[in-house]
Formats: sequence, C-alpha cells, structure tokens
Amino acid sequence: MVVSQLSDDEVDRVFHGLADATRRDIVVQVLRQEQSISALARRYDMSFAAVQKHVAVLERASLVVKERRGREQLVHGNPDVLHEAGRLLEAYEQIWRHRVRAIEDILSEDREKGKKK
Repeated sequence: MVVSQLSDDEVDRVFHGLADATRRDIVVQVLRQEQSISALARRYDMSFAAVQKHVAVLERASLVVKERRGREQLVHGNPDVLHEAGRLLEAYEQIWRHRVRAIEDILSEDREKGKKK
C-alpha cells in the first residue's frame, strides 16, 4: 500500500492535470514566474478560453493557484503538490524495484538448483 498525503481523488486530479502537454507546460511556466492568464494565452496556439480551461483543471488539482490583482488573474505554481506527486511516484518505483529483486532472487535460486543436479 502506498501512503500519500493526498487523497485518491486529489491524486487523480493531479495526474489528470499533468496528463496533457499544454498543462504541463503551463505548470513549468508559472513555476518559473507567475503570469497572467492573458500572458499564458499568448504562448499557445489556442483561444483564451481554452487556456482558461487548462488553468482551471490545474487549479482543481492544486498544481497552480490563481490570484486576482486588479483586473488580472495571476497564476503561480504550487511546488508542494508536485513534490507530493513525486514522492508518490517514488513509492511506486520502490514497490517495483522490490518486485524485480524478488524475481531476481527466485531466478538465482533456480539457477543454483539447476547447477546442483
């Protein structure tokens, strides 16, 4: 069992948010420097509304935070959630590494038994 500070629903939202190349790029951009949605929209070959929708998916996943300043909506990244997602992936990696070692041990035992015959 993998333990995470995120609920199953939160994990689903995080990985859904990261499943799209444009959203991953948005996260990278706003981790480097907060930006308005208008500035983000100029970076992509899509409508302002489409970029807003991508940002909304990221916001629901807590990967970004929107903050209103005057007439602008500024977006900045939330590295804490990315770190938690990374920890979760590391936990899954450890499970698989353990399974690989167990298979290697079994194969090694089988080879040793084969040599003794």
